[in-house]
Amino acid sequence: MTSSSLTSPTQRRVVWGVRILLALAFGAAGLAKLAGVPQMAQVFEAIGFGQWFRYVTGVVEVGGALLLLVPATGFFGGLLLAVTMVCAVATHLLLIGGNPAPAVVLMLLSAFVAWRLRPVPAAGAA
Repeated sequence: MTSSSLTSPTQRRVVWGVRILLALAFGAAGLAKLAGVPQMAQVFEAIGFGQWFRYVTGVVEVGGALLLLVPATGFFGGLLLAVTMVCAVATHLLLIGGNPAPAVVLMLLSAFVAWRLRPVPAAGAA
């Protein structure tokens, strides 16, 4: 298996730009959760699973951000964060209300990165 081919330098730059943007966004959000920013504590109180879930989500977001920045693990970071944002959208729609649009945008960008970096079978492998 090899990573899907990014055919041009421009495409590679776009994917790296999105990866860096996502890493900054998820890194900041995850660190805010881990630091116990009052707004984050309130959101997770409204979710109703307890504050332990805030810590788990913070670790997942920071971990996903780090995975995005490592060339060999970018696919896994994009996939992890896309799934995390699917859950965030569902949480907004089903539990806490509010605008799910930011989570939808982050989900789509994360899915784009995962798709562009997906492993594909080598040409001669069968």
